[in-house]
Amino acid sequence: MTDQRPAGSPDRAAHSDAVRPHPLPAAPLRAGFIGGGFMAAVHTRASRAAGAHLAALASSTPERGERAARDLGVERPEADARSLAAAGDLDIVHVCSPNRLHTEHTLAALAAGAHVICEKPLATTVTDAEALVRAAREAGRVAAVPFVYRYHPMARQARALVADGRLGTVLTLDAAYLQDWLLDPGDTNWRADPQAGGASRAFADIGSHLCDLVEFVSGQRIHRLAARPPTGFGRRGDTEVTNEDTAALLVELGDGALGTLLVSQLAPGRKNSLTLELHGTRRSVRFEQERPEELWIGSREGSQLLLRDPAGAAPDSARLSVLPPGHAQGYQDAFTAFVTDVHSAVRGEHPEGLPTFADGLRAARLTEAVLASAAGRGAWIETAPETEDPA
Repeated sequence: MTDQRPAGSPDRAAHSDAVRPHPLPAAPLRAGFIGGGFMAAVHTRASRAAGAHLAALASSTPERGERAARDLGVERPEADARSLAAAGDLDIVHVCSPNRLHTEHTLAALAAGAHVICEKPLATTVTDAEALVRAAREAGRVAAVPFVYRYHPMARQARALVADGRLGTVLTLDAAYLQDWLLDPGDTNWRADPQAGGASRAFADIGSHLCDLVEFVSGQRIHRLAARPPTGFGRRGDTEVTNEDTAALLVELGDGALGTLLVSQLAPGRKNSLTLELHGTRRSVRFEQERPEELWIGSREGSQLLLRDPAGAAPDSARLSVLPPGHAQGYQDAFTAFVTDVHSAVRGEHPEGLPTFADGLRAARLTEAVLASAAGRGAWIETAPETEDPA
């Protein structure tokens, strides 16, 4: 598997800067964080590794903010998200709060002049997601959503194989994102409350990641989908549950390829099992997030495992291989690579494949289509607008 440069494609932006290292200014970006839970821990680790100065953190209460700032090594706590946004000394704000607060917190950060990384889902409605895209554009700020699975080097390698025609014409795809952390009726989380998490849970939370990776690797939009997202439990603790635990989708890509997607947070033993398999007229390729150092490549003559090695990789895969072969890279490395690319964009570069608020809006529109299809008992819904940039 040599000479694996991705060929040009109208669905992909080509940036010559994306594969050439550039020296960055020495002064670190000053970062603030809204939220003090698991994702805030991931964001702070990635920001520290990317060279940011961890300046401020706000959580749901001043006490939680103080504790999280101390535990995560952030310079100072702020009383709340509003005071953090108004502080005026932050270059970039990471929004890691519950879904229903994303719009409010992101708008406040943009109004204060900060660049923003907002956790997915960008917003719980398409209208709010459109408003955030417009606000970021009008503010002239870098605005990104951490669809970080596209930052695994072997996911980029799969994308290169598709782009340069090594698979031939993609005919079908099979993809899944399976977890088990909400398997039991007693398992509860704020995401199960539609008032906090939104009308969609499993799809908005992890199905959005899966669809982003499908479109990113294949180079094609999902043009139509039909979905059935059932809810497994009517109540979790004291919360009445109306958003889904699972979602099963049929999809059709822009080039006519057909696929099946399964999303579940009720799959015993599956902790974070994101898989994507594409079947072309020449070869198939399979990426598994829990085996991120490998890429399975299949053909009628036999199959092989391609292991991560920047020496023979496509340029955009090689640039993300920051460790030598045999030294495993994983989820946190992918997140760090994403934050590093955001910092590069803040400094005027154009990193290849950076997921922006437009990608967050795309996910919101797909989520809306899934809910509409479910309301129509699996009716096919068109999902391919010409642009993700609202008027």
